[in-house]
Amino acid sequence: MSEQIIMNLVSLTLGIMLFFSFVLAPMIFKVLSPENAGLFVRAIFPYYYLVNLIILGTISIFYIFYKTFNLDFYLILGTALLFLLNLVFLMPKINKYKDQKNERAFKIAHFISVIINFLQLIALGIILV
Repeated sequence: MSEQIIMNLVSLTLGIMLFFSFVLAPMIFKVLSPENAGLFVRAIFPYYYLVNLIILGTISIFYIFYKTFNLDFYLILGTALLFLLNLVFLMPKINKYKDQKNERAFKIAHFISVIINFLQLIALGIILV
């Protein structure tokens, strides 16, 4: 896979992440009622995680196919795996804690997801530098 295509896909993922984190998520809670905002976030964030997982997973597969195991590969693979972790484990836990009105557990799980997102942003930024 061309290095330029990889950089474009990494840039796309980073752009999606920045848009969701700093534009879409704050706007949802500013414009919608808390109840509707929660429903919307639950509907859209699985797609956020899945789209980014697919993009980075595809890049990882090409790195493996061409046996290119450099720092970029490990950062991309790690970031993809963190999207998978958020999608299948952390997001369902966050939703469960919110439904159970377990604010302490919700805040901790949500904080962990924010830290993961921040680490992913840093990893993708390192690749692009």
